[in-house]
Amino acid sequence: MKKPEHHFLVCASFRVSGEPQGVCANKGAVDLLGYLENEVIDRGLDAVVSSTGCLKFCAKGPVLVHYPSGAWYGEMNKAKIDGLLDAIEDGETPELAEL
Repeated sequence: MKKPEHHFLVCASFRVSGEPQGVCANKGAVDLLGYLENEVIDRGLDAVVSSTGCLKFCAKGPVLVHYPSGAWYGEMNKAKIDGLLDAIEDGETPELAEL
């Protein structure tokens, strides 16, 4: 199995029941998941987007984790996602403020 070049994990505060609850969900993380997925497809990136349960950085939500860099980013929004993806496309290390 071929591993993707990038993996984006977005805290959507999903609970065991599958329901989005909590800070990240209340701050629009579920909408960001769709936006990020569409941008990855539109840009032709070799990437996977996954939602997660609570990542325990509620004060900084919505939280996004990028691999392979291992960087954790807080207070994500569409503009920050665009900046992150632009940097990746340019072969640069994203310079968003990490947690």
